[in-house]
Amino acid sequence: MDPDDHVCLCYRVSLRKLRAYMNHEDPKVASQLSQCFDAGTGCQWCVPFLKKLHEQHLEGKTPDLPISPEEYATRRKSYRQSGQRDEEAERGE
Repeated sequence: MDPDDHVCLCYRVSLRKLRAYMNHEDPKVASQLSQCFDAGTGCQWCVPFLKKLHEQHLEGKTPDLPISPEEYATRRKSYRQSGQRDEEAERGE
């Protein structure tokens, strides 16, 4: 994912915003990422991905998601229609 791609599609929270928030605030738990422009509080599709980004941050890595924005949006659309995440989304992949 590119830094300006949205991780939280409901509130248009980009990967860049999330990285800056984590660098500045150093959240102790993933749920604190919701304080970054309400990320994860809409449809909640991105919650597993936010957890993955937070885990990477705690490990001292640059948070990133190895998925194209198109694939991410397609999988979210499927989630919105069915209410079910696929196995990869459950793992934040």
